[in-house]
Amino acid sequence: MNDFLNSTSTVPEFVGASEIGDTIGMVIPRVDQQLLDKLHVTKQYKTLGILSDRTGAGPQIMAMDEGIKATNMECIDVEWPRDTKGGGGHGCLIIIGGDDPADARQAIRVALDNLHRTFGDVYNTKAGHLELQFTARAAGAAHLGLGAVEGKAFGLICGCPSGIGVVMGDKALKTAGVEPLNFTSPSHGTSYSNEGCLTISGDSGAVRQAVMAGREVGLKLLSQFGEEPVNDFPSYIK
Repeated sequence: MNDFLNSTSTVPEFVGASEIGDTIGMVIPRVDQQLLDKLHVTKQYKTLGILSDRTGAGPQIMAMDEGIKATNMECIDVEWPRDTKGGGGHGCLIIIGGDDPADARQAIRVALDNLHRTFGDVYNTKAGHLELQFTARAAGAAHLGLGAVEGKAFGLICGCPSGIGVVMGDKALKTAGVEPLNFTSPSHGTSYSNEGCLTISGDSGAVRQAVMAGREVGLKLLSQFGEEPVNDFPSYIK
């Protein structure tokens, strides 16, 4: 797979693109104030970094979380388009802000480089998908996009069809002593995607254990459609 497309592009605003989730990263070194006034952002900065994709939200948000940790950029907007190129989940729009265009480019590069990892626990079949995410220390992108508590361990447990996500969440909470942050479902907190998603916080070891327990039951349930769920990249939650 050719991970980065148009890598020789001379477009100043282009940073990189990946076939993983059809994800593109761009930077606006000095955004037009008229546009900035109309964007749905929490703060205003002169320099914007943009990560946008067709398939995946959690993986891109968690990848951008690493970009935030590595730079002085701040996540100022996360939106969840109903997309996935016809599938059951979301795409994603992430906007970060800062003062230094070089910092913005670095944050985008770090995010793109992390997609292999954050897609490692996305499992697909023709009938649906599972997504699991974990970080020992959440930062601004996970906080704004997924409600994570900054500086604390965070986990995401998601299943499609959405009912699978309900059972996965129950199993996760029964397995380890973690704090449930939110549960999103088709009519509550998603862009009407067919997903059930539990987010959790707490001790790092407990959060990891809960996520793994949710994954275990989710894989068994999704396989009942007659197809083994497959991840395209190695699992990182172990």
